[in-house]
Amino acid sequence: MVRVKEMERRDKMVLPGDFLGTSEEFIPGTGVYDHGGNLYASYIGDVSIGSNRVINVIPRVDTPPTIEEGDVVIGQVVDIKDNVAIVNIGCVKGKESREVAAPGQGIIHISNVRNGYVTELQQEFGYLDVVKARVIDAKTLRLSTKAKDLGVIKAMCMKCKRDLKRKGNVLTCDRCKHVETRKLSEDYGKGLI
Repeated sequence: MVRVKEMERRDKMVLPGDFLGTSEEFIPGTGVYDHGGNLYASYIGDVSIGSNRVINVIPRVDTPPTIEEGDVVIGQVVDIKDNVAIVNIGCVKGKESREVAAPGQGIIHISNVRNGYVTELQQEFGYLDVVKARVIDAKTLRLSTKAKDLGVIKAMCMKCKRDLKRKGNVLTCDRCKHVETRKLSEDYGKGLI
């Protein structure tokens, strides 16, 4: 076992379960747990001791994000039913460097597509469209695309499978000249997530 005082003189990296000191010496902070008065590291990281003797372990590796209510997620439409679009969630906006901890399928109900009445969901989304949506219920993975910055950010032509270009409020295919409608994000075609 390596004590923290020795670690301060050496490299401060610790592994899960490494002994850091006692609860008499330090106050456990983030990434530290107390077991019988002894303090241990919860994960791989660097030891940080504050002036108030609070000991923390700052993670060296980002932990996979979990999906929470209010998060904006990026996903791909994999099925469209009468009242719902099913989306495979790929990542959480702002945390794109890591895959989601428990990826799953979210749903966008027809009532959460846009402000106003939607008659046909197939006019709002297409198969394999990439969408940006807000999580409105993290337990059931219900999503919404009502805001201007939410909606389809990339789409393919239904006829020839080429990328569609935005022309005003519609999408057109440069190859076959097919015109399609979608619930578009204001970021459509900009490569912005």
